[in-house]
Amino acid sequence: MKTHLRSATLSTAASRIDLPDGITPGHQYYERSLTVALLRAREATMRRFKRYADAHDLTLPQWRVLRALADGEPLDAGTLCQRCVILPPSLTRILRALADRGLILQVPCTDARRHRVALTDAGQTLFDTLVVQSEESRREIDRAFGEEKMQTLLDMLNELREMTESLPDPETLPAKARA
Repeated sequence: MKTHLRSATLSTAASRIDLPDGITPGHQYYERSLTVALLRAREATMRRFKRYADAHDLTLPQWRVLRALADGEPLDAGTLCQRCVILPPSLTRILRALADRGLILQVPCTDARRHRVALTDAGQTLFDTLVVQSEESRREIDRAFGEEKMQTLLDMLNELREMTESLPDPETLPAKARA
């Protein structure tokens, strides 16, 4: 009986939601959600690469930091946060863990307020190993999806990010404009 009442309450609540024209509640709305589709694509793709990081006792965010530093240019924390899509508190823990393993080191910087890090030889060797090990997975995805489609997808995702970042921040809009 409680289940029936709860279902009735939920469906009543859903019917009271005033959705914009063209949007119907339920399964289709969820399945066509941009945020859900992006998350699902990310998870499915990252599962293909996680085993390589796991084999070397790395997290995927740690691998992203190694990748960002692999170009050889020392980077500061702010740049690493942006490039690796990692929040500052998480980056602090990641940098500490990588330094403890001897994979990165702090390098001198003319600005005493900034700290820059670079890969050690061991860090570069580990990165090179990971790239070689994971390359076949990357190629497999490219072949299955299509190399041209992959390039188009990457271009479109970057364009979507740039466009979204250029939109006004909803937190700074007057309450009337947000409604």
